[in-house]
Amino acid sequence: MARIGFIGVGNMGGPMVRNLIRAGHSLKVFDLSEEAVNFAVQSGARAASSVRQAAGGVEVVVTMLPVGANVREVFLNDGVLAAAAAGTLLMDASTIDVESAQAVHAAAEEAGFEMLDAPVSGGVPGAEAGTLTFMCGGSAGTFAKAKPILEGMGQNIVHCGGPGMGQVTKICNNMIAGVTTLAVSEALVMGEKLGVDRQILYDVISTSTGRSHIFNNACPMPGPLPCAASSNGFKPGFAAKLMLKDMRLSQAAAQSAATATPLGAVATAAFAMHIENGHGELDSTSIIKLIKPDVS
Repeated sequence: MARIGFIGVGNMGGPMVRNLIRAGHSLKVFDLSEEAVNFAVQSGARAASSVRQAAGGVEVVVTMLPVGANVREVFLNDGVLAAAAAGTLLMDASTIDVESAQAVHAAAEEAGFEMLDAPVSGGVPGAEAGTLTFMCGGSAGTFAKAKPILEGMGQNIVHCGGPGMGQVTKICNNMIAGVTTLAVSEALVMGEKLGVDRQILYDVISTSTGRSHIFNNACPMPGPLPCAASSNGFKPGFAAKLMLKDMRLSQAAAQSAATATPLGAVATAAFAMHIENGHGELDSTSIIKLIKPDVS
């Protein structure tokens, strides 16, 4: 079993740490939130007082951070790369811009480290259940070394290509999720306003060509799916503000690739409006409130 330093133990990182501990690994954790660190310590981790302390004296460093600027700061500015011992395996599970991912990869390689960008899909429920999908970018050899660690946190571990390709794959996935969530919300509101019961809409569409993971498992209309966030006050599994962050990443990536994403652009604008309306902390399926503000 491995000695792991884990940096960023919030809503996603905390459950991931608990699953690594259950898998038999030894965890040392750091987060700017003392409360988040305390939760991890209660699960069996040891607290580190800084990024450098978390990265030193371990075999693996895993980071789960909000944005690319945080990842650059933690790795590059007298942080992980300066403190980690030779041979330490580095993994970043954050969802960030491709440019930042590749810049940190390059710096890690120059410093003599192997690194993987390994963003996840599955949200907080997947993190808690240990069923996350990891989309990994880096060399095949690094992926092979990292896979046994990642299997302690997820079920679907995929090598997507070279440095940054995990981030590319994640951004594509979440752009589809954002567009789909908006489309599903529009259809459900329209159907109900035209007189079809929302449960009937769900029962029919969930077994027809309009079905999708979003529709079947995260129905934005309250009621038809009791376990969905929509039926529980839109308690976030994946917050709307995080969906907007990822949608904006998709648009930046589209611009860098000189490719058109008209639906992605519309969905990004819709989520921006939704967050401006004060709903950023709600689940991403709460985008239905943009179409039917009084949904209940």
